[in-house]
Amino acid sequence: MATVLQKLAESNGRPLFLCDFSPTRGVDPALYDRVKNVGADFVIVAYSPGKSVRVDSTMAAHFIRQDGEHDAIFTLACRDMNRLALQNHLLGAHLLGLENLVVLKGEEFAEKDLALTKSVNDVTPTQLIRDIVGLNKGIDFRKRNLRAPTTFCIGASFDPGQSDIKAEANLAHQKVKAGSDFFITQVLYDPSLVKRFLEIYNDITGDEFPKPIFYGLQILEKEGIFFGDTPERITRELEQGRPGIEIAFEHLQNCRENGLTNFYLVPPILKGGRRNYEAARQLLEMFSEVSPRV
Repeated sequence: MATVLQKLAESNGRPLFLCDFSPTRGVDPALYDRVKNVGADFVIVAYSPGKSVRVDSTMAAHFIRQDGEHDAIFTLACRDMNRLALQNHLLGAHLLGLENLVVLKGEEFAEKDLALTKSVNDVTPTQLIRDIVGLNKGIDFRKRNLRAPTTFCIGASFDPGQSDIKAEANLAHQKVKAGSDFFITQVLYDPSLVKRFLEIYNDITGDEFPKPIFYGLQILEKEGIFFGDTPERITRELEQGRPGIEIAFEHLQNCRENGLTNFYLVPPILKGGRRNYEAARQLLEMFSEVSPRV
């Protein structure tokens, strides 16, 4: 199976899509078939979304890839494991043939959560990225040689909608220097935020942003959960009955017109945590009709 960078190199400029997937709270394997039919280039498996007990993201990604037809990315958060456990986990993922991952901090536990469990945060995402680069060189965090190096393709994240955009650009730069291969963003609705972020990054570093970016695009439903600063216009249109897929397709086209190429697609999240992957499939079909894949 291909890494994200390999697929980007083979794409001939066509947009690539990552589709967000929430692993199940139980062990019903039939639930994974729904995301396999979406038609995205990669399924990106979330790490314990909602801070709830879920199938491990690496195991879920491996399960999705078993048919040999679907590529998957697993996410890994720093919150719940120390450095030793993280590197053990990564070696196990590599043994399963998983090479693509995105490193995240993980949602902070609320006070009520801390009565039941604890955060670890032994390393920051930037430090973990640096550690994974070490594994790719065949060296663990103790500076001991591994029997063989890993070949991870490392993703990281940033939020172009942050109020302190200079700090966010600085943090993204640190992740670039640490060894990230690609980035995903939080859900955004205003392409001009990307332009502003990239300009500030250039001002800080003196260079263009050097890594591929997958821009967060959420499909909304009237009764669903919204991420990011959702524009009032979109909320109003949903209330008036306009289909969320139609709104998302219009937004996708607008992003493309503003130079955004690759996308991290977030299917509708409904009450109770259910996901509407059929909506993601329909959106990608609509896009393929106007921009056929080659």
